[in-house]
Amino acid sequence: MPPREYPALNLTAANHSLAPVRSIAVTGGKGGVGKTNLSVNLAASLAGLGKRTLLLDADLGLANVDVLLGLSPQYTLADLVSGRCELDEVILEGPAGMLVVPAASGRRHMAELQPAQHVGLVNVFNDLQRELDILIVDTAAGITDSVLTFCQAAQDAIVVVCDEPASITDAYALIKVLSRERGVDRVQVVANMVRSPAEGRGLYDKLSRVCERFLGDVSLNFLGAVPHCDWLRMAVQRQQAVATAYPASPSARAIAEIARRAARWEAPAAPRGNIEFFVDRMIRQGAVA
Repeated sequence: MPPREYPALNLTAANHSLAPVRSIAVTGGKGGVGKTNLSVNLAASLAGLGKRTLLLDADLGLANVDVLLGLSPQYTLADLVSGRCELDEVILEGPAGMLVVPAASGRRHMAELQPAQHVGLVNVFNDLQRELDILIVDTAAGITDSVLTFCQAAQDAIVVVCDEPASITDAYALIKVLSRERGVDRVQVVANMVRSPAEGRGLYDKLSRVCERFLGDVSLNFLGAVPHCDWLRMAVQRQQAVATAYPASPSARAIAEIARRAARWEAPAAPRGNIEFFVDRMIRQGAVA
């Protein structure tokens, strides 16, 4: 999908009243740290708080958000990229009223999209005529172009880490590349599958010390810790969000607290001057103001 060109903004159009959307990318330096579970349950928790939430599965080659939620999509991002449908036709309704944009799993051509096509996927959200408050983007792991582009296009990037040396090392590598190549200078950190809140804070402190030493211009913030929880494993087996299946479980309560913090983040007031999700809504808001 190549970058799309948009005509001059028509401020009298019906969609000029659509409010800006807060976009949050959830990522990790390596696979297996639980970023997709966090994305799914963060989106469900935000929807439960009354936020109009859209969850985008941006793990283009190995997508599994639809599997975790027991959804059966008619169309996916692969159909959108191939021109077989429009974005609105891809959207499904998930738990708690959240909306889901599923991707396809095992489609090699999706994992091999060109950088311009990643930009095109971001830009296509300008055409979406739905009232939304928050977009959650579940990216792939690592430092591929798709991960970097989707994190750059979001207002906030959440990096998920767990208690493995490779997780900390790869998270640092991801933050370094995001900072130096994409200008991302603020990162939220969630410690996942921890045995105690102290362990979660300790993981953040390890990562923070390394970043402070070698990446002085990057600001890290500890967003919270999610405990290792058998209820989460049971929810995965049931293909449900733990936030809705077992809301009183330790993992659901921890993610609900992270959602409450994220819900207080304000929507963007103006574009930053680079690639961004829903940038037209920010431009229209500024022009109307």
